[in-house]
Amino acid sequence: MGERTIGVLIEGATGRLGTTQHLRSLMAIRSEGGLPLANGDRLVPAPVLLGRNAAKLTALAAANGGLKWSIDRDACLSDPDIAIYFDASATGGRPGRTASALDAGKHVYVEKPLAETLADALDLARRAERTGLKNGVVQDKLSLPGLTKLRKLYETDFFGRVLSIRLDFGWWVFDGTPYPAQRPSWNYCKATGGGLILDMFAHWRYIFDRLLGEIKAVSCRHFTALPERRDEAGNPYPVDVEDTAFAIFELAGGVLAQVSSSWASRVKRDDLLQIQVDGTRGSAVSGLHRCFVQPLAATPKPFFDPERPQPMVFDQQWQEMPDIEPVRNGYRAGWELFLRHVAEDAPFPSPFREGAKSVQLAEACHQSNRERRSIDLPVLTL
Repeated sequence: MGERTIGVLIEGATGRLGTTQHLRSLMAIRSEGGLPLANGDRLVPAPVLLGRNAAKLTALAAANGGLKWSIDRDACLSDPDIAIYFDASATGGRPGRTASALDAGKHVYVEKPLAETLADALDLARRAERTGLKNGVVQDKLSLPGLTKLRKLYETDFFGRVLSIRLDFGWWVFDGTPYPAQRPSWNYCKATGGGLILDMFAHWRYIFDRLLGEIKAVSCRHFTALPERRDEAGNPYPVDVEDTAFAIFELAGGVLAQVSSSWASRVKRDDLLQIQVDGTRGSAVSGLHRCFVQPLAATPKPFFDPERPQPMVFDQQWQEMPDIEPVRNGYRAGWELFLRHVAEDAPFPSPFREGAKSVQLAEACHQSNRERRSIDLPVLTL
């Protein structure tokens, strides 16, 4: 048994995701003595922080035990001790940053979405395959406790024949008044890769394709609910992307899914994300952490009375699934998979070609809105 160190360059390290999710995940692996490999070795990640603000990088590096940091991207990419490049910065410009990392001979792992256009996403997937370098896109939501419980229901054929699916997502993101926005201003500008569909439908693509059913066609309408916002400095700016979208996904086998997503709606449900699956033998409602079921034999028989309120409390008629398996941080789970993929060629489920599918869905949604029709999603070929 031995110890192997692997350099990981994190671009956008001081951003919200870069710090609170990805760096934290790598530091947790590091603090536990590294990631166990099949041959008994332990792989120890050595993060290098890359960004534009030296003061922020200095503080973040010091808070994590004196990590290396830099504002010189070219120098980092030419460093032979760095094997993996990870991009956690804004979506805009990601194809160029990713391509230069591949050209420098680095294995590449990136936040979703892979690119702003399908052409760029496919170009990156083809480039990565030509180089033979390991590549991947983050798909963290599949490790959420609620979705892992939902997966168990599918594996045990709890639903019988699935009839329909409904996904509701969103919350109120303040426009800068009377409180600061919970999302960065670049999310609301087309020039920097913003837009709810490009951002959130990347999640919906892999959740459906890998858990609920492969998406074959989409019909979508979207709009901008709040056309003006205030940025981090309090300055007003125009929003030129959508913040609300409603879609119908047609899945393999003909099942239809209703998908509503909004950064301008107030929550009156159990969680920010809620997925309901109805089947002939039972139904389930999953949130981010909890999952409730109602089998056929325990399904109530409600009635409508115009003179009296409904006496049934429907929420009480569902059974919660217990927490049996330990909760895993989805970002850390992804890093463990990718590190093993690089170190020992272990399987990795979301290479760039999978990331391209998310961009394909986003483009189809925008096309559907423009043309007021359903858009098929053909199989992507590289």
